[in-house]
Amino acid sequence: MSAELVNLATTNLSIQGNLGAIAYGLAAIGPGVGIGVVFGHSIEAMARQPEAMPVIRTNMFLGFALCEVLALLGLVVPFIFQAK
Repeated sequence: MSAELVNLATTNLSIQGNLGAIAYGLAAIGPGVGIGVVFGHSIEAMARQPEAMPVIRTNMFLGFALCEVLALLGLVVPFIFQAK
């Protein structure tokens, strides 16, 4: 009887680990789309107004950094709040 309980506990931990990986994969979609939008619109803005390129580039990298923070938080938060 105890061997069955250990097997069930191991299976439960395995499922939780896999769900965490799937959750992070889904969470990375948002920042990926955000980064694509930031760079796409920045390139479009630079093509329309080349004289404003330094300001646009600064704002582009600021937007990229803010989007990337979301992806890094999605990676770190599951390790901080692990179920015990």
